[in-house]
Amino acid sequence: MLSLVIKKETWSLKGSFTISRLTMYESYVLVVEISDGIQVGRGECEPHESDPSCMNVVESIIEDLRSKIENGITRSELNALLPAGPARNAIDCALWDLEAKQSGKRAWELAEVDLNSPLVTAYTICLESAEQMAAKALKHKHRKLLKLKLGAENSIQLVKAVRQQAPDTCLIVDANEAWTFEQLNELAPPLAELGVALIEQPMPAGKDQELEHYTGPVPLCADESCLDRKSLQDVNKRYEFINIKLDKTGGLTEALLLADEAKRIGLRLMVGCMTGTSLAMAPAMIIGAMAEFCDLDGPLLLEKDRIPGLVYENSLVCLPEVAMWG
Repeated sequence: MLSLVIKKETWSLKGSFTISRLTMYESYVLVVEISDGIQVGRGECEPHESDPSCMNVVESIIEDLRSKIENGITRSELNALLPAGPARNAIDCALWDLEAKQSGKRAWELAEVDLNSPLVTAYTICLESAEQMAAKALKHKHRKLLKLKLGAENSIQLVKAVRQQAPDTCLIVDANEAWTFEQLNELAPPLAELGVALIEQPMPAGKDQELEHYTGPVPLCADESCLDRKSLQDVNKRYEFINIKLDKTGGLTEALLLADEAKRIGLRLMVGCMTGTSLAMAPAMIIGAMAEFCDLDGPLLLEKDRIPGLVYENSLVCLPEVAMWG
């Protein structure tokens, strides 16, 4: 018989964090702990970017499964019972962690993924004025990869300001659904000249059919448009990359299946995150080992991280210690 504990937590961000559709000041996360009386498996999800009341909804979903979890639900049974989303993610990652600790193996070994060394992660610069984004770029110009949040206006001005301060850094940009198809076609050539390697989610999910006709010089990456394997039929016509986030896929189990299927049909991989703690980043590192771009900087955007947490060394995120996860 297992035991289940659900915890709701609030973590302050370093100031504000702005994307095209909202500004955040705190990260609202929910932690699931599943114990066999000796070992404890943990998983973390972010129920919503900015609405703390969503934690109550996700808590209720998990609570409804308490008896099944405590009676030893399997990950495949979990996937059949719950749709993709944060609730399933927290439970799934806790089950992976518990299984790893019970078996004495690392979670990536159980997943048969080679994760033997630190990963290069992006550092995200949020949407602000050109002067503010340039100042942050100067502070972080030593990093190998910067991700810039853009909106509907002044995109080239903002990227130019960053590029001037970080001339040698690889850049990716994320419009968070803020552009039209016409804007994308207009912006892609100058972004390519500025050395932008990837454009993430330029148009709204569900309204991005025009991307089937995109021929611009910068590859596109689906974020909001790609939730799980059921998304791939449309995504494969419109994007070259997908950004896999465990809160979208509903856990590591579906994320691994999504990654395998995406690669099989020729899509390339990025792994991303919400503004969570190291507990949310650790399982996503397994997908990061399979991806070309890794964006697991959530803890770097917080005032403080949980202890123990992941170790970040400049552009690198180091493998999690056993006590932390997996």
